[in-house]
Amino acid sequence: MGEHALLSASSSHRWIQCPPSARLEENFENKDSIFAAEGTAAHALAEYKLKKYLGIKIKKPKSEFDEKELEYYTDIYFDYACELIAEAKIRSKDPIILVEQKLDFSNYVKDAFGTGDLVIVADKILDIVDLKYGKGVDVSAAHNPQMMLYAIGALNLFDSLYDIEKVRMTICQPRLDNISTFEITVDDLIKWAEDVVKPKADLAIKGEGEFCAGEHCRFCRAKFNCRARAEENVKMAQYDFRKGPLLNDDEITEILSGIDELQKWANDIQAYALDKAVNENKKWDGFKLVEGRSSRKYSDEEAVSKTLIDAGYKEEDIYSKSLLGITAMEKAMGKKKFKELLNNLVYKPQGKLTLVVESDKRPEIKNTAELDFK
Repeated sequence: MGEHALLSASSSHRWIQCPPSARLEENFENKDSIFAAEGTAAHALAEYKLKKYLGIKIKKPKSEFDEKELEYYTDIYFDYACELIAEAKIRSKDPIILVEQKLDFSNYVKDAFGTGDLVIVADKILDIVDLKYGKGVDVSAAHNPQMMLYAIGALNLFDSLYDIEKVRMTICQPRLDNISTFEITVDDLIKWAEDVVKPKADLAIKGEGEFCAGEHCRFCRAKFNCRARAEENVKMAQYDFRKGPLLNDDEITEILSGIDELQKWANDIQAYALDKAVNENKKWDGFKLVEGRSSRKYSDEEAVSKTLIDAGYKEEDIYSKSLLGITAMEKAMGKKKFKELLNNLVYKPQGKLTLVVESDKRPEIKNTAELDFK
């Protein structure tokens, strides 16, 4: 199995929902992004911290990214992991604690395996912990297929050694202050693997099954010109407005349910077309490349400062001073000192009201009039 597996755990939410997409993606280059490289650096540092804590000799990794930021956010993951390890040691005398462990689930997905950031095996509970360093969107552990496949791999290794009744899966996403946990019984997990994963994997390997557009298209390499995704979104764009001069509530609800995906699809098409025009000199009928608007910038800030000081201007006239933002201040001071000195001077204002689908994990706001009053 190569570095980029056909049916990886990380892409399982996609090939389970849309089995033929796995083979379709083979037609596109798998490019690593700067965000992926940053995530790799965070995982390497987190691995170092946990292995050092467990008494395993390991060399501290070097990184091209902001070291203070990496240290700060991986500490949040490390602290949480240590809490789980301490809890496991209370339940069992000799829990198995593994960092960056290879987990094989090929009994359900041919030739497939993944790497668990942290696996803790003790009586009654199997813990699977995954560090997500991204900050684009909250990732939930609830029925997360990547985590569930890792859990299957861990059960394959250790179920016969320990009396495991349930699996607890946790996603730690420190840059979004998101720690999401989901529990499932071993029986339900195995049933899911048998009834859902295995048949979908068999279809995906053959390139068979129905194409299905949805939220899972987000990281698909074929998302820019996938016909199934286009057809799904064009249906929304061509909504039948001829039934009357005003939309009724049901029609508005139907439009709301698909509008996010429609906007994402439109942005993806625009990005794809621009990339082709810029990098491959592609000419799209009816369109042309132009320079976008830009703002004036100093070519040399030090020279500007010296020129103005020499001309008699004072520093307070040409420089602005502002307080560090909360995250930057916390990093500069350290979490403990920040909390000691500023905890009572920090608050979180009410977020702007927004309309989301019912599956969103945020609690529903019932009384907007009361919020307005507050």
